[in-house]
Formats: sequence, structure tokens, C-alpha cells
Amino acid sequence: MIDSNTVKLLSNLSLTMFRKNFFGIYHGAISAKVDHNSFIINTADAIFDEMSENSFCHLSTTKQDYRWNIASIEAHIHATIYNNIHEAKYIAFGVPIFTTAYTLDHDKIVFDDYFGKTTFGEVPIINPGDYNTWYDRNALEITKYLKESNTHVMIIKGVGMYVYDRDINELVRKVAIMENSCRLLSIRSSYQ
Repeated sequence: MIDSNTVKLLSNLSLTMFRKNFFGIYHGAISAKVDHNSFIINTADAIFDEMSENSFCHLSTTKQDYRWNIASIEAHIHATIYNNIHEAKYIAFGVPIFTTAYTLDHDKIVFDDYFGKTTFGEVPIINPGDYNTWYDRNALEITKYLKESNTHVMIIKGVGMYVYDRDINELVRKVAIMENSCRLLSIRSSYQ
């Protein structure tokens, strides 16, 4: 049984993040660690603007069962992060439009606005290499990068953004600042 308070929290955040274009209709993932060896994550067919208890599944981080068949394609990555980064309580993956667009022509994000500069300063954009093998490699590469990073954020060229935090409000704050700052960089470039 999935905790109804966690479902409500993730559902509300999913709707907000969907409205801000962090999630697509079927594209993205959000999860919460339930205990030492398990987490809940959206299902593969979850629609982010109308999440309910049926939109989530409860998975073990140590063994796979039939529930993994209905879970998000990102479930393996989330499990690997939870197993290796103990302060991770919440994880989100999305394709925010301005952030992802910015990655296509840059190697790092250098923030010029107050919130971006004071929160992140500068964030490298990670090139995933061969897209054909990305899903074979991504769980280990994402976890390794996040473990070594102090920002709790990974921006992947042409793929999107991974973010984790112990506090759900901090996770959402990082997503919002990143996307708004990249939007400002995009708007500024149109004035030049």
C-alpha cells in the first residue's frame, strides 16, 4: 500500500511541474524514498497533470519484481541513486524546455541572474555520448556524477535534467531557478 500523503504531495508537485513544462504528458519521472530499501515512482503510463494512487508503484531498491514492468523507464536510475546517495529522499527527471534547449549549443550554463548565480554559479552540461547506448549506461553515469556534485543537479545535453534532494521544496526550488535562469538567458540572446 502506498502512503496517501506521499501520493498527494507528489501528485500536487507533478501538476505544478507539468504546468511549468518540466514534465511532458508522458515524459519524466518523480519518486520518493519510502524506507531504506524502497521507493515509489510514477508508472510508465502516468499522465503528470492528473496523478492519482494508480499513477505510482512501490518498488524495492534491491530486487526487481513484476511491478518494475509498469514503472517508469527511469526507475532503474532512481533505484541506483537511492542505493548510492543516502541523503536522496526525492528525485525528479524532466525535460524543461529552456534548460534542455540551452544544452544543445553550450557546454556549461553560466548564470547571470541573481538567483541562478547565487544558487548554482555555473553548471556543466554533460554530454551523454552515443544516444543509442545511453539507457545502458545512464544509471551508473548519472549516479556517479550526482554523488560527486555538490549541486544535486545534472544537466544532460539533449536529454534533460536530473535533480534530487532531501527536502522536496529544495528540489522544486532548484528546478524552478534552473529553468527560469535558462529562460532569461534565452530571452537575453534574442535581444542581441
